[in-house]
Amino acid sequence: MQFNRLGHSDIKVPEICLGTMTFGEQNSQQEAFEQLHYALEQGINFWDTAEMYSVPPKPETYGATEKILGQWFAQHGRRDQVFLASKIAGPAFGGSHIREGETRFGLHISEALDLSLKRLHTDYIDLYQLHWPERNTNFFGTLGYANAQAEAEYDVQAMHDTLVALQKEIQNGRIRYIGLSNETPWGTMKFLSLAKELGVDRFVSIQNPYNLLNRTYEVGMSEIARYEGIGLLAYSPLAFGYLTGKFRHGARPANARVTLFPRFTRYSNPQSEWATERYAQLAEQHGLTLTQLALAFIKQQFFVTSTIIGATSLDQLKENIAAFDLTLDPALLQEIEKIHIQQPNPAP
Repeated sequence: MQFNRLGHSDIKVPEICLGTMTFGEQNSQQEAFEQLHYALEQGINFWDTAEMYSVPPKPETYGATEKILGQWFAQHGRRDQVFLASKIAGPAFGGSHIREGETRFGLHISEALDLSLKRLHTDYIDLYQLHWPERNTNFFGTLGYANAQAEAEYDVQAMHDTLVALQKEIQNGRIRYIGLSNETPWGTMKFLSLAKELGVDRFVSIQNPYNLLNRTYEVGMSEIARYEGIGLLAYSPLAFGYLTGKFRHGARPANARVTLFPRFTRYSNPQSEWATERYAQLAEQHGLTLTQLALAFIKQQFFVTSTIIGATSLDQLKENIAAFDLTLDPALLQEIEKIHIQQPNPAP
């Protein structure tokens, strides 16, 4: 297991992070515990969750994932052996069931953290992340910027208030490090600039989507990662399972997320299906599975600190972890680029 420095911090985290958003929906507590035990045995002591999980988010399962993790810590201890990450839900996408709609970052971080710590059975979170921007911008697959009338001064004031609120929790010892998620280049740089101006802690990481079907992070964000010390925690590395090959030729396995929840359409367009098929054929030509090709590719990018892998079965988890033992040679990477040039970022 390779360990990488988390942004500009003095902490090193494993190249694999265990994603837990299926816990409490597609995975029972017992199944979740099996994954947590196995991950820790393999040296994966970096676990990521969020207050809004399980996914898909709904009132009935709000906080369910954090509760399962909390039960694991309550029963097994070992909290000091885990680098635990969680996320605060912001306005717009959070839903009125989350803290009764009280979801402004600067105003409600303390309350959100209170509730997460209680569910997690801990008194601190190692990495606390903003789940998405508080302002209107292009994320979650939105192309282009359609917010020309944005109130820029309000955006900056909200960011200022958020940094102040986060710093207070850092000083109180309830947060160790802070991170962003689903953030844009402008938002990332503005937060870094404000942190310097205020003399407060800087964000050390950003959790954005990155996979063979969505490499938009490479444009803008990768340069920021290189020069500003912000590590990418790459989520959705297998594109909702499309990059495992299980949806090839129109197949829809009974218990797959896309089958159970048709709302997840980000990777199901014709362009993505074309690219997925080409990557699958390329993997087969080289004696690899599509899963191995997809995960090994991400691992080798200089700006990736850790790849967040999630699984709905222990066998899937084992297969995903094993893929990180592979290194793709330069010739194979060139073949990947040829496909990417023909169909770049079909599922941004």
